[in-house]
Amino acid sequence: VQLQSSGGGLVQAGGSLRLSCAASGRTFGTSAMGWFRQAPGKERELVAAISRNGQSTYSTNSGRFTILRDNAKNWVYLQMNSLKPEDTAVYYCAARQPTSSDSYYRYYLNREDYAYWGQGTQVTVSS
Repeated sequence: VQLQSSGGGLVQAGGSLRLSCAASGRTFGTSAMGWFRQAPGKERELVAAISRNGQSTYSTNSGRFTILRDNAKNWVYLQMNSLKPEDTAVYYCAARQPTSSDSYYRYYLNREDYAYWGQGTQVTVSS
């Protein structure tokens, strides 16, 4: 799976951005996906995760961040609303290498659960 993320930029506090992740490779539709972020001097952390079938989602900022996927088009999105300066970071999409035991309804929360990573897109929120 190859991942290409886009949609980052500079936005004022309170604004919105929609990040997109285009995936190629025949396993995308069977891969659980996630969005992570890494701010300068900090560890890469989970932002949101979604199951293989898109029916189970998790967000560390529920109410502000929503993860979506379109398996027909091989895209994953992160809709970010009410952005804050502390959301400033490089955002990465990630894909899990599916196994035969993976549930279609399960999402994954740890960096180690993911095998493939996009190049990252910068999000900067000004105050």
